[in-house]
Amino acid sequence: MDAIFYANLATSCASSCDNKQMNNPLSQEIPAPDSNTLFRGDNRLRIALVGMPNSGKSTLFDAVSSTSIQTGELTGTDRAYGESIIQIGFDEASLIDLPSIHSLQHLQDDDLVALKYLLWGDKRPPVSIHESTEPPAPFAPPEVIIQVADATSLERHLELTLELCQLGRPVILALNMMDEARHKGLHINTNTLSKRLGIPVMPIVALRGHGISALFATATKAVRAQACPLPQPPSPHIRNSLKPLTDALNRADLHEAFRIPPAFLVMQLATNSRYFQQEMQQHFPELLPEIERLRSEAAETLPRPLAQELHADSHYQAASLFEAATRLGAPHEGSGWRYWLDELFLHPQWGLLGSLAVFASVLFVVFEVSSWLDSMTAARLIDWAAAWQPTSLAGTVGRAVLDGLIGLVGIVIPFMLPLVLLLVFLEETGIMHRIAFVVDRGFHRIGLHGEVAVQMLLGLGCNVPAISAAAKSNSGREQLIASLLITFVPCSARSAIILALGGKYLGGLGVFAIFMLSIIVIAVMGNLLTRLYPHSGPGQVQEIPPYALPAWQTLLHKTWAQTSDILTIVTPLLVGGSVVLALLSYMGADSIINTLFTPITGWWLGLPIVLGVPILFGILRKELSLLMIYQALGTFDVSAHLDWVQITTFLIFLTFYIPCIATFAVMLKTLGRKKAWFSVALSISTALLVSGVVRLLLESIRYFQV
Repeated sequence: MDAIFYANLATSCASSCDNKQMNNPLSQEIPAPDSNTLFRGDNRLRIALVGMPNSGKSTLFDAVSSTSIQTGELTGTDRAYGESIIQIGFDEASLIDLPSIHSLQHLQDDDLVALKYLLWGDKRPPVSIHESTEPPAPFAPPEVIIQVADATSLERHLELTLELCQLGRPVILALNMMDEARHKGLHINTNTLSKRLGIPVMPIVALRGHGISALFATATKAVRAQACPLPQPPSPHIRNSLKPLTDALNRADLHEAFRIPPAFLVMQLATNSRYFQQEMQQHFPELLPEIERLRSEAAETLPRPLAQELHADSHYQAASLFEAATRLGAPHEGSGWRYWLDELFLHPQWGLLGSLAVFASVLFVVFEVSSWLDSMTAARLIDWAAAWQPTSLAGTVGRAVLDGLIGLVGIVIPFMLPLVLLLVFLEETGIMHRIAFVVDRGFHRIGLHGEVAVQMLLGLGCNVPAISAAAKSNSGREQLIASLLITFVPCSARSAIILALGGKYLGGLGVFAIFMLSIIVIAVMGNLLTRLYPHSGPGQVQEIPPYALPAWQTLLHKTWAQTSDILTIVTPLLVGGSVVLALLSYMGADSIINTLFTPITGWWLGLPIVLGVPILFGILRKELSLLMIYQALGTFDVSAHLDWVQITTFLIFLTFYIPCIATFAVMLKTLGRKKAWFSVALSISTALLVSGVVRLLLESIRYFQV
């Protein structure tokens, strides 16, 4: 709903809101917020999700909930509710997913408890003080109600809408499954429906994320504006018949005792609701004969019994609203290429195939485009510098500086720039937002949101921009866990070693097993880190933007903005690390390094001790490890010195070992010194544990084969 109509809606409701404030003590429990108040912390908004069965209410809740959902049962029932903190722009809200409900009339037992929460929350009215049970839920009543309705069968849902509008709170009607409604030829004019009801009506497709962001933004606006529904009284002949009963119930002591809107109390007693009848018997027994007499007199003036007449009138009003706002048209009207792209990227099943297609495009960039760029830039620089083999200290330092700069070129030009450019392109077109939405539920299992999938895709090329992206889009716990997990994603350099050695000596099955092991380790590590850092952040209301073709100027500007600050961090550490390692080699420390690494290489991993230097120098740039392996072994035939168990063990160790010094540099900036060193310790311990366990398993297999 646009801003102009929203302002008109708030104005049109002003008089009825004033009446509500005067006549309904319930409204005094919820003070009107200032228009500039932020809903955060203890002041966060409370939103109740209400809907009939199969309306998609729980689907909407799952789409925006955090990785940590609080669940419980409404007091005295087996009806479960869910509660999650969600982020809505700068605001926060406590979102409560209530059990499904058909109607607010003639409720009994479990369904009645849900109505009690909507009316009173954890604050009992005087009429229920005598009840021995606890309040229906351990939190305050909602400040706004979002009703999720199935747009394909809207008419029967509108009856519940009319009843919710009597509760004296802002109501938002979320028309779910709008795509299916269009497929059936149902075209709903949300503006007409909104004007007739006096509430915002938002079209959404909860399963695909469409309209969710606008829905919750509208909910916060409704609370700030204290927008209330327009009165929806029964038909004039029923209203006239009920006027004596309405006048009789318009008493201050009744308002104070029940603390519900007077119109709602009238309708409950007119339909002879058992719960409200019992409360009247308990607290106002002297009024019951008068109420029964007025109800009988009202029925005498109507063609049918009063309860049946009210029920029929509710059907009539819902049907009138439906007919005024809905027209039948051709199925699939308005669907085009955007619809089919959403079928690819947002469909619950096919969406995973769309994500895999993007995954394949990233792999193509890594192993085709980036490899070609690397061969045209860094590889040529390495060949050019290979002839310079200085023997003096100054020459060694100079060569180390050159190697560091060549390493920088090898990271930035082939991998960082193309992959960041690809990521920015996919974000600007709206594709990445859809991928994040589809995989969000799966990533909840490791305590993260779906947008981390985008950063992990970027990490397949280079962990450096991936961690930088994770730092910009996450904060707190999510930022830390995402950054730690990205370090276990095999970047292009580590993948190159796996493909070079594994492909030659282990075969395709061996290479596949190593990559699958990476996925397993990331999933397990995610669960462990979630337990280590259990306090998750709020759920994210993800926006699904329209498809757009970005301008090249925008792509280049955003790509440079995301990579320029990385260069200032990576360059000094890359060059400095190269100088330190070169000085160690110049001073003849190779044998000392190999000796120091013997407990790792020889004892734990079962490798030749000469591989200590490649392991240490590999933190400069992983693909350098491959060249140093050949140099350390004195041959290009690795199988002459390493058997298949040793090759597998060594590749697994390099896969999980510290990615590179550039990754460490970025983590220093984004996470701080303490957490960056924790990442190093985690990488080393994981690499040692996984590779050691795999070695023992493979040794056992070989032993039994012999």
